[in-house]
Amino acid sequence: MAVLVNQDTQVIIQGITGKQGRTHTKLMQNYNVQVVAGTSPGKGGQEVYGVPVYDAVATATAEHSINASMVIVPPPFVLSAATEAIEQRIPLVVIITEHVPVHDSIRIKQLADQYGVTVVGPNTIGVISPGKGKVGIMPGYIYSEGQIGVISRSGTLTHEVSSNLTYRGYGQSTCIGIGGDPVVGTDFVEALKLFREDDETQLIILIGEIGGVGEEKAAQYIKETNYPKPIVAFIAGQTAPKGKKMGHAGAIISGNMGSAESKMKLLGEAGVQVAETLDQILEIVEKSDL
Repeated sequence: MAVLVNQDTQVIIQGITGKQGRTHTKLMQNYNVQVVAGTSPGKGGQEVYGVPVYDAVATATAEHSINASMVIVPPPFVLSAATEAIEQRIPLVVIITEHVPVHDSIRIKQLADQYGVTVVGPNTIGVISPGKGKVGIMPGYIYSEGQIGVISRSGTLTHEVSSNLTYRGYGQSTCIGIGGDPVVGTDFVEALKLFREDDETQLIILIGEIGGVGEEKAAQYIKETNYPKPIVAFIAGQTAPKGKKMGHAGAIISGNMGSAESKMKLLGEAGVQVAETLDQILEIVEKSDL
């Protein structure tokens, strides 16, 4: 098993004729992902690496069986692109684009909830189930198939942690980059719920960072539901000065909530093994029963 994506995932790439769209179409094909269609308004009838291009998502879904979309269009067009995919009830919409206006992200989240669609992102590297499939921009070769689920706000740290795990012989079931913006489609709690039901996932690594209260909410969920699987957490930005934005738009501390200390404390109290360094993540994994 895997969560969100697998070998049967059939993808439409919205923004396929752009530079990034073309690049990641080819890279996904190289990872044996079934990229069945793409969209680019006004360019319907063209092809990108053999993939047919349509003017609209509705036209593509009439011709193909599609169960995932990757949105890789400029920020001003994300809302309309995501709305197209959601209204066609494509089950998974992954928004790679960064700098999406917050009010657009809020609208996308509301619309996705209304239609029962899972949105990952924006500002995400996407989702990968190593050896099975991916809807994202991560380099597949640093990931390997296994039993560890990864949920992360940081694309770079997802790469680093997964690469280190792979080097040590520990594979990943699915890695979900939830994105680093203040408003995201899938948060830590929703991702934890997905992994809870996945038989393949035996341990979960949660990679958070300062800012927002997503990790605190995850700690509350883990504690209140007596989460059945071991979780290892790492919070980036432990030495960041308060009130200063660090990298991601969501990485800014307000008061006591959102600080690394707050997140680490509450996660620890919920029974999560909290690593202070990336190396400690590996040390904890090596001491587990995997």
